[in-house]
Amino acid sequence: MRHANVALFVPNNGCPHACSFCNQHTITGVEKQPEAADVRAAAETALKSLGEKSKDAEIAFFGGSFTAIKRSYMISLLEAAWPYVKDGRFAGIRISTRPDYIDDEILSILKHYGVTTIELGAQSMDDRVLALNGRGHTAEQVEKASGLIRAAGFSIGLQMMTGLMGDTDDGARATAEKLADLSPDCVRIYPTIALRGTVLGEACERGEYRPQTLEEAVELCAELLGFFESRGIPVIRLGLHASPELEQNRVGGPWHPAFRELCESRRLLRKMELKLKKEKVPSGRVKILVNPKCLSQAIGQNKENICKLAAVGYDVSFYPDISVPRSDIAISAG
Repeated sequence: MRHANVALFVPNNGCPHACSFCNQHTITGVEKQPEAADVRAAAETALKSLGEKSKDAEIAFFGGSFTAIKRSYMISLLEAAWPYVKDGRFAGIRISTRPDYIDDEILSILKHYGVTTIELGAQSMDDRVLALNGRGHTAEQVEKASGLIRAAGFSIGLQMMTGLMGDTDDGARATAEKLADLSPDCVRIYPTIALRGTVLGEACERGEYRPQTLEEAVELCAELLGFFESRGIPVIRLGLHASPELEQNRVGGPWHPAFRELCESRRLLRKMELKLKKEKVPSGRVKILVNPKCLSQAIGQNKENICKLAAVGYDVSFYPDISVPRSDIAISAG
């Protein structure tokens, strides 16, 4: 599930809290607040580059707490985007916001201006973890906001983080289960990155917070990816977008420019290991079939999966087979 969003960032605007991990300028590389003219300019540029595909794209306001910003400013941005949705040039408007800034009045305004999708930054469903990281909302508010959004007819996306201060792998799994029970249309998963200028960044430098290693994050997020997809919930983002600011200001944490690729590769490795064990395949040469679109993931970055299987006695060769579903594998008897 891929979205050709026309992304506009509204950084550090409207949020009344200082979350432990948050430095929106570093995350987005954007400092200037967009105005109505910027929305129109971005939409016109996207129309030229996307062509007919624009009809399936959304104009998206990310990077802040959209429904918490000054009401007149929020409406000015929506008014600039709405004509492009009203006449069918774009499919809708997507916003991201906080669960404690959703109510019936806000939803009525969003509906009036053509908003189609609302993403909530839940991050965790453990109130202790939320408090430790300064989120300023509760798990109950995530549940309430999700219900209101769904009842009002919007598509809903939920965002979670792994490796937050005070969290554990089991805690992340519990969060994933609770989010899945809310039946979102999509999910984003972000491993926590400790950045300069944040509470976590300072704690990391003092040795008071240990971020996930890349290996730990890949292992956990590969599992979460499989979990959500087993529940029929697409994971539309895994890891932060690459930016020079992010690379320059990262104090610690599992950032990688191809993080999702690593997770997809790890998930395939676990499926290979399980199938080899379940089918009692003896060590030695093994022919594994994969969907052509997943061949590089099956091999792994720097042939990692080949090396890991070789370490337990398997000399594997991969062959593309279009009949094998994506994100799955088959072992050939030949």
